[in-house]
Amino acid sequence: MAVKTQDLPIREQEGDVSTASKQEVTFGRPLLSQFLLAPGYRNLNQGSFGTIPRAVQAAQRSYQDQAEARPDIFIRYDFPKLLDQSRAAVASLLRAPVDTIVFVSNATVAVNTVLKSLAWNPDGKDEILYFSTVYSGCGKTIDCVVDFSTGLASSREVPITYPIEDDEILSRFRAAAQASRDAGKRPRIALYDTVSSLPGVRFPFEAMTAACRDLGILSLLDGAQGAGLIDIDLAQLDPDFFLTNCHKWLHCPRGCAAFYVPLRNQDLVRSSLATSHGYVSRGGTQRFNPLPPAEGKSRFVNEFEFVGTMDNSPYLAVKDAIAWRESIGGEEKIIQWQTNLAKAGGKKVAEILGTEVLDNKTGTLTNCGMVNVALPMVIVDDDAAGKGKVDDKGCLGVPRKAAYPLTQWMLETMIGEYDTFIALIVHQGRWWARLSAQVYLDMDDFEWAGQTLKALCKRAASLEMVTGSGA
Repeated sequence: MAVKTQDLPIREQEGDVSTASKQEVTFGRPLLSQFLLAPGYRNLNQGSFGTIPRAVQAAQRSYQDQAEARPDIFIRYDFPKLLDQSRAAVASLLRAPVDTIVFVSNATVAVNTVLKSLAWNPDGKDEILYFSTVYSGCGKTIDCVVDFSTGLASSREVPITYPIEDDEILSRFRAAAQASRDAGKRPRIALYDTVSSLPGVRFPFEAMTAACRDLGILSLLDGAQGAGLIDIDLAQLDPDFFLTNCHKWLHCPRGCAAFYVPLRNQDLVRSSLATSHGYVSRGGTQRFNPLPPAEGKSRFVNEFEFVGTMDNSPYLAVKDAIAWRESIGGEEKIIQWQTNLAKAGGKKVAEILGTEVLDNKTGTLTNCGMVNVALPMVIVDDDAAGKGKVDDKGCLGVPRKAAYPLTQWMLETMIGEYDTFIALIVHQGRWWARLSAQVYLDMDDFEWAGQTLKALCKRAASLEMVTGSGA
């Protein structure tokens, strides 16, 4: 589907984003001035750290100013009320009850909170299932939990390589669950993505959640790439645990993530990380709480409300970010723009490079605002005859030992000479570029990215690390 200009309303001036007047503007380059990006910088990597509009920054700074003006009054009394407003805003966005939503600093904290809260069965049979494309920080969290469980928990990887069809992913997961049981284990919980990080492809999370329910396995849905990128309907999904970064795609300040736990599972979450004043002792121990009483709130909500003195203004700005997004057209139009631009832009970059977009036959992998495009470079054995040469398909053969230093050279050269950053990965022995679409980007940005990547690949062919000789 071709990307066409959309005329959408937007704030006319800085100020309260919920009451600002609107004027007709266009998605793409005309929206760029609403953001804080440096002149000339091409931000094609929203999927890593995100970026915020000026209006949301103004809202955040207002909260910070209020905290400095009257610290005790704001932190003790005003902050909880403002926090509730943001919880309500993101709960509405995700279609979830307000009392199931709290905030943590990022998605990894939420994954840690779940996995480090679970009480493992004393028979040592519990297993954590995860996919080989797991986000590295979450994979290491699993390793840590297993290491310190004193033999009570183990893990099992479900291997997948892309491209792959959704049905095959589900088949491999079911096979892994059966293999776990056949080995005398108990598949206790499964960690999987909405959209995986590297490569950035949409995962069949809806069907996975249903499969977990069918198999009696707790579902831990990692939506780090979630809110603002794809539509999330928790009422329909009904996972056992869900988390989503708000600072990646939802235009909220860093770091902020929404953490969802349905009422049925809140007793499984033993404490916030870190444990603080809201904790209620299961043994009945009574300790002094210096904060005002949180009347009408559940133990779960209260425990996550205050976990120490830190700048929690990003949490408060969530409602302002959601209001700003509504002012420029709303979630449906934003997500549609991003998805269409990523699809069309990815094809343009692939055309420039003479390569292909990472997708399966049914086209489900690219149903989001990120796209992965192959670079004309492949890994060859260090002693292969084709190392340092371009084959008849236009692919440069890179010696295996040069793969890591070459990737770092490309990233550093992008930063230093092209004033951009595009995430690069090696998957199945080939380099891929992960590109993020955004409301302030258009096809010109993707064409520029294609030409930039083409120039980098051409320069790489003469590097000593690749050729084995002087450039």
